[in-house]
Amino acid sequence: MNQTIKPPIAPIGKLPLKPILILLSLSVIWGTNWAAVKVGNREFAPIFMAGLRSLIAAVCLAVWLRVQGKALFPSRQTTWYGVGAGLLFGLEFALIFVGLKFTYASRVYVVLYTAPFFTALGAHFFLKDDRLTRFKTYGLILAFGGILALFIQKLGGFTATSIIGDLMVMGAGAIWGAATVYQKKYMTGRAGAVHILFFNVLFSMPLLFGMSAIWETPLVATLTWVGISSVLYQGLIVAFLTYLAWTELINRYPVSLIHAFSFFTPVMGVFISGVIILREPVGLNLIVALVLVSLGLVLVNRPDQ
Repeated sequence: MNQTIKPPIAPIGKLPLKPILILLSLSVIWGTNWAAVKVGNREFAPIFMAGLRSLIAAVCLAVWLRVQGKALFPSRQTTWYGVGAGLLFGLEFALIFVGLKFTYASRVYVVLYTAPFFTALGAHFFLKDDRLTRFKTYGLILAFGGILALFIQKLGGFTATSIIGDLMVMGAGAIWGAATVYQKKYMTGRAGAVHILFFNVLFSMPLLFGMSAIWETPLVATLTWVGISSVLYQGLIVAFLTYLAWTELINRYPVSLIHAFSFFTPVMGVFISGVIILREPVGLNLIVALVLVSLGLVLVNRPDQ
C-alpha cells in the first residue's frame, strides 16, 4: 500500500534564506564538478563514467534505505513513476556528454542553462501555485544574460557539427526542466527525497550503460588514482549528497524558484577554476555575470504583487 508523504508547507512565490544558502552551496560544488568530469574523461569514456556515477549513488542510497528499515520499492505505482524519472535523468546526461563531442564546452554552459526557462514554463502549465509571473520572467532573462556575458567571447563559430551538439545540449536542458516538473507533479507526496533520487540513479543505469556499450570504446583508457578519485567524487559527493539535497528542495519549494538558482553554477565554476585554482585575474565579464545573475535571482524571488 502506498503511503502518502506530505512535504513541509513552503511559502508560495518566495524562498526563505535557508534554501537559498543551500542552493548557493550546491552551485559551488557543481561548479567544481565540471573540473572533476574533465579529469575523469581522460581515463573513462564519458557516458560510461556517468553510469558509474549513478551506480555509486544507487548503492549508497540503497544502503541508506535499508539501514532505515525502508523497502527499496515502496509500491508498484511509485516504482513505475520512478522508472520514468530515471529514464529522463539518464537521457539528460547522455545528451550532455555526447553533445560535448560536437560543440564547445563554453556553449554547453550557455545552452544547458536554458533549463530554468523550460522548468518555469512547465511549472506554469502543469503545477498548481507555481505560475510564471512578471518578476520571474524578467529575472530569468536577466540571469541568463549574465551567463551570456560570461561566455560571449568563447562561444566560437557555428558549424553543422556544432549545431548538432548545441541541439543535443538544449534537449538535455529541456529534459532537465521536464524531469523537475515531472518529479514535482507525480512523485512529491508519493515518495521521499531518498526514494526519488534512488529511482533516478537506479533506472538511469541501463540507459547509460547501454548507450556506452553501443557508442564508446574503450570504456577505460587507463586507470589511475586520479581518475578513480574523480569518479568517486562525482558519485559520492555530487550524485549522492548534493542531488539528494536538490531533490529534497524540489519536494519542498516551487520548482521554478529552485531551478533559477542553477544559474550560479557556471559562474561559480569559472570563478573557482579560473580565479582560485589558476590564479587568473577577475575579469570584467565575471563581475558583470555575477551582478546580472544576482539581480536576476532577486527578481525571480520577488513575489508578484
